[in-house]
Amino acid sequence: MSTNIVNLRARSVILVAVSLLLGGCATFSKDGGMDEVQKQTQPHLKQAYEWAKTEESKKSLQDKTQALLAQPLDVEGAVQVALYNNKGLQASFYELGISEADLVQAGRLPNPRFSMLYARNGGEYKIEQAFTFNVFSLITMPKAVEVEKRRFAQTQASTAIEVLKLAYQTRTAYFNAVAATELARYSAQVKESAEASAVLAKRLHETGNWNRLEQSREQSFYADAALEYANAKNAEVRAYEALARQLGVKAAQLKIQSRLPDLPKSLSELQAFEQNAYEQRLDLLVKRSEMDALAKQLGLTKTTRFINVIELGPARVLEGRRSEPYKKGIDIAFEIPLFDWGQAKVPRAESIYMQSVQETAQLVTNAQSEIRERYNTYRTKHDVTRHIRDEIVPLRKRILYEDQLRYNGMLTSPFELFGDARAQVQSVKGYIESLRDFWLADAELQATLVASPRLMEGQ
Repeated sequence: MSTNIVNLRARSVILVAVSLLLGGCATFSKDGGMDEVQKQTQPHLKQAYEWAKTEESKKSLQDKTQALLAQPLDVEGAVQVALYNNKGLQASFYELGISEADLVQAGRLPNPRFSMLYARNGGEYKIEQAFTFNVFSLITMPKAVEVEKRRFAQTQASTAIEVLKLAYQTRTAYFNAVAATELARYSAQVKESAEASAVLAKRLHETGNWNRLEQSREQSFYADAALEYANAKNAEVRAYEALARQLGVKAAQLKIQSRLPDLPKSLSELQAFEQNAYEQRLDLLVKRSEMDALAKQLGLTKTTRFINVIELGPARVLEGRRSEPYKKGIDIAFEIPLFDWGQAKVPRAESIYMQSVQETAQLVTNAQSEIRERYNTYRTKHDVTRHIRDEIVPLRKRILYEDQLRYNGMLTSPFELFGDARAQVQSVKGYIESLRDFWLADAELQATLVASPRLMEGQ
């Protein structure tokens, strides 16, 4: 009896050792998958970022953020602050940890199972003991690990998209904030000009030198300008708060440039954007990884079509009195495909895979169209902004200059001078809005090299 127990224990120890040996092959990586994420974002991003897992790394990022906030931020500096300080981005990094844990778990064999039946009737006993192990998992584990590897790669690409999406949204918020500040400043000038005109008209009306209709018109101009200024200030506050949310700071901490960057002297050609998109676009990479994972999963489905579980292990049985020896044997358990032969599993997996193939093809078609559309907007905004800068603004400025000469020569009224001054300021505001739209179009075009615009906008 003691020999039987020793043999059973020896076999159990062997099974446990095999399980530990095979299960120990899957381990966590040192970088948690971040190296691949940084590799994928490198072609699109100048700034650095890291996954702050420790208090020391968190403190380091806080210090770097404060150093950047101490000076006026350009758009690249704003993106850097966002990458350092945005807590939503740090939360997305933990998707890597979840996915890698699933990968490690897929590489671990299930624990062996011990079962025992004990029955007694007077001096008669029935004792059954079994130590079993899911042998079928040895067959399916390599395929399951391969599936999880694909999913982990997909998570890495998705995380890279989150990084670049934050950079894109920060650029957009930054340009909106700078433009809102400029527009508020010029709205204040229009308001001051309209107020001066309204005050003068009121005085002239009171002295009988100006009729009520003309005085009301000037007062109406001032009322509209005051309303426009109030809306401009509100837009400025909203734009600053939107930028502050991206950077993870309070709006009062923001110091940004006072004016938008000038137009670039030259523009890239469409062909370069199309080529880069096919080489670097990450949503296509994610979709390809998804297809590969589904293909591997299809193989796993075919493997497990008929039998899902086979459990095998040593067993011993005692029937009779306790003094009698145990009967040694093997315990086998498996699923009998009596009602479900798995006919639906493979067609379902194949349909899911072909669905992904068609979605990928549509994604490629959409990418081509999105790049052409955004590039056309980019070129148009550049041409329109340049026209306003080179033609309309100088023309308004020249008209105002001529009116000033005429006013000095007492050949025109001050109201005409005020009106042309307002028109000149409005033309500058139009240029600011157009310049803002160009830089937003530039950011959108760069975003199409990463993923679809809807995805980059968070939809």
